[in-house]
Amino acid sequence: MISKALLTDLYQFTMMQGLFKENLHRTPCVFDRFYRKNPFNGAYTVVAGLEHVIDYLKNLAFNEDDIAYLRETGLFEEDFLEYLKDFRFTGTVYAAPEGSVVFPGEVLVRIEAPKDEAMLIETPLSMYLNHESLIATKARRIRSVAGSDSLAEFGMRRAQGTNAAVYGARATIIGGFNGTSNVYSAAQYGIKPVGTMAHSWIMSFPDELTAFRSYAAQYENMLVLLVDTYDTLQQGVPNAIQVFREVKERRGGTMPKGYGIRLDSGDLSYLSQEAFQMLKEAGFEDATIFASNDLDEHRIADLKSQHSAITSWGVGTKLITADGTSALGGVYKLAGQWDEAGQFRPTMKFSDNIEKVTNPGCKKVLRLINRRNRKLIGDLICLVDETIDTTKPYTFENPMYPWKCTHLEANSFDVIDLLVPIFEKGKLVYDLPKLPEIVAYANEQIKLLWPEYLRLNRPPVVKVNISQKLHELKQTLLLQKVKRNHHE
Repeated sequence: MISKALLTDLYQFTMMQGLFKENLHRTPCVFDRFYRKNPFNGAYTVVAGLEHVIDYLKNLAFNEDDIAYLRETGLFEEDFLEYLKDFRFTGTVYAAPEGSVVFPGEVLVRIEAPKDEAMLIETPLSMYLNHESLIATKARRIRSVAGSDSLAEFGMRRAQGTNAAVYGARATIIGGFNGTSNVYSAAQYGIKPVGTMAHSWIMSFPDELTAFRSYAAQYENMLVLLVDTYDTLQQGVPNAIQVFREVKERRGGTMPKGYGIRLDSGDLSYLSQEAFQMLKEAGFEDATIFASNDLDEHRIADLKSQHSAITSWGVGTKLITADGTSALGGVYKLAGQWDEAGQFRPTMKFSDNIEKVTNPGCKKVLRLINRRNRKLIGDLICLVDETIDTTKPYTFENPMYPWKCTHLEANSFDVIDLLVPIFEKGKLVYDLPKLPEIVAYANEQIKLLWPEYLRLNRPPVVKVNISQKLHELKQTLLLQKVKRNHHE
């Protein structure tokens, strides 16, 4: 059986063999992973997928079937295939923890490893982080408009494959959702499983009232009744109220926690308001009004603005497929390598498109936070040996735009390293947090942002600057490039 060691693009293997033949495959190097643009035209991205990256790197090895398949392609020679038999990941990894709120251009993963290892892992690393960060960001946008309402992920049947459904459900929890209908994901990750009923349940009985009564008899403690199979206001809600009365009498005057009705079609704002009045007049004003049906952050925001009475939302297709941004454009670029003499040589990608010119060198990200209100001032991309003394005044600026600066008084701000060590020379040094810990961290991270950054449309841009030292290094390499071109 083939392993996940083959879970990469073919050119990673052909390049690895090419470097192997030139005896350059073990050249120590640094690769950066970052995003060029936030999804959904938003102000931020939420990191997710690191747990699966860690699992992949821990278990990265080629078995006999992997080697046999590569041999069958006819592209690889025996000495290279023999080398792969003992291949393991031996590099060092720094990364932003899952749940981190991050921004375009800043290093989110730094890989320090022999070049063949660093090349091989590019594709799976990108796959896990691109997909799961995209879904977590979509979920956070929905949470930002839903307030304290309950959010349930309902997207499995519309997900684009098993992993998209399973990993996607986990990512929605990092993004702020409360539960999932996906039983496998719930069991795998300790997520709350949630669900109501389908219209087929209602239609399996002689009439709607009988269907409701049967459900209430079996599932009294998860009593959310789907009321739109036939006629929501003339039949569905009155029948639900009748069953609620019977349950209340049976329970000695109390109702189970979280009981209510679900709306899955029609004008959700109007129906929810009318249903609420009917429930209130019947003495069930605390009943949950749960809504589904092609919801996303924009529709929920609209329904909120129309004063709908909905307090719980089931979001499926547009969440699990990240409607609005089909893929997250995370990239992975070489930032430097050591020569035969042990000298580090920073590198950068040049391009006619200015946004594709990369930052060279071994870098980190420093996050500046206002000490008084705990709001984000901005992030600084800098070289790994740089520090900021918070006991002294500091001017937070981008050397390319010096007129755009923020003067910070001494002892008025804190600085944290966004990237934390994950692997050191192939050994896992990171205590992998449980999902509730990641969720708590993610909730604290989003609080760093001022409310305007949570806007769905045209939010401001969070300040991400590069240090003066990094700017000078970049300019030096650019000038060297210009001189080389001039001589050629």
